[in-house]
Amino acid sequence: MKLARLGVLVFAAMVCGGTLQAGSQDSEFNVNNRYTVDGVLLKTDGSSTDLTTARDERISSPLRKDILAIIGEKLNPATLDDLSRRLRKELHARAVEHHILRGRTPECVQVVFDVQVQPARFDVAIPKFLYSTQQGWSGAVEGTAILKHQSFTVGLVSDGDELVERYTGITARYENTRLGTDLLHFSFDYGTLHEQWNGSTMDALASPQTAGLFASSYASNLYRTRQYFEPVLSFRVAKPFTVSVGASFESLQDQGADPRTESANAAIASMRYQRQVEGADALQNFDAGYDLRMGTKALRSDMVYSRHRWEFRYTLTRGKQVLIEDAMAGMIMGQAPFFDRFVLGNSTTLRGWNKFEIDPFGGNRMVHNTVEYRYGAFQVFYDSGAVWDSGQTADGRNSVGVGVRQGPFTACVAIPLRDGHIDPVFMVGMIY
Repeated sequence: MKLARLGVLVFAAMVCGGTLQAGSQDSEFNVNNRYTVDGVLLKTDGSSTDLTTARDERISSPLRKDILAIIGEKLNPATLDDLSRRLRKELHARAVEHHILRGRTPECVQVVFDVQVQPARFDVAIPKFLYSTQQGWSGAVEGTAILKHQSFTVGLVSDGDELVERYTGITARYENTRLGTDLLHFSFDYGTLHEQWNGSTMDALASPQTAGLFASSYASNLYRTRQYFEPVLSFRVAKPFTVSVGASFESLQDQGADPRTESANAAIASMRYQRQVEGADALQNFDAGYDLRMGTKALRSDMVYSRHRWEFRYTLTRGKQVLIEDAMAGMIMGQAPFFDRFVLGNSTTLRGWNKFEIDPFGGNRMVHNTVEYRYGAFQVFYDSGAVWDSGQTADGRNSVGVGVRQGPFTACVAIPLRDGHIDPVFMVGMIY
């Protein structure tokens, strides 16, 4: 057996390039300092991606950079073993094996990383865990069962940060990332939630000054419970561009002594553009999106409205330095339920301001911008924005902050810029 293997290797070393027959594989190929890598392929579940020309979103930028670095270099089994190990960890694969194929030119080879997906696995994650001296605690925990390209998630959530109200309850999600083709993605979200309202919101709604803002009695109701179903189909039109369409069926039970149920059913659509540009010493990320929710009688909704939201985020990374520019704007036409109204003054927008001080029941117009600089784990940011209702004058606000951030973990002190006094707010937790 050893003589036969030696004969194969000697034969490979004697014949130029053509020794590696197209489609042949030999993971124990040892005459490495003769052959140069000219391509890298990633094979997963019957599909193949040429990493020299395409990007696999599951692979982090540092790992992709190290994979591409082997192109033009001599074959090094130790390096391939290390890359296989890192791929297995990032892709949560059962195993990753590397093979060698004939290259595009003589004396060259292609490296193939063959990813063997786990038949099934179960992950537990904490997508949000946050404490703010203004809003208190917010958190969520999820358990996900993954079977090839399908996943089933069940979670618990209590969030007083994102919306006007605090919502607490159970969420579930089904995802299929390959609905017949890699271009189609299907998801179905479900949630049953209990709502709690801040005293500032209830007092503001009882004020005569707010009566004109809510022409519809449905939109002004404070609901006790909320239940939703949300199927969405996403289609990748081109590599950086994705379009999604679906529907959201929301059932709201009000807080009256004789509670009634209203619906806020909406057609939903979104467009997303994501692109990454890698330079010699810098990495640029572009992320732009538009989201539409349209409550309509065609879906038997009691609330008729349209909600438009635009967002653009640019990230420049150079070594340990990161510069982020994040801008967004929104507009609502008609009477939207409270969970769809815009809120500023939380853990991601106008940090340091109290959302109930800015607008206790949110607004139907919104603009916001963040400029952030990071060096390693250190971060400093400047937020500016305004939220208001149509017919009112926009009141712009600003805040600054400093802190540390490592991955999803963040700890910062944010200071709203106002005349008269400084009132810092401390936030710590994990935000993805």
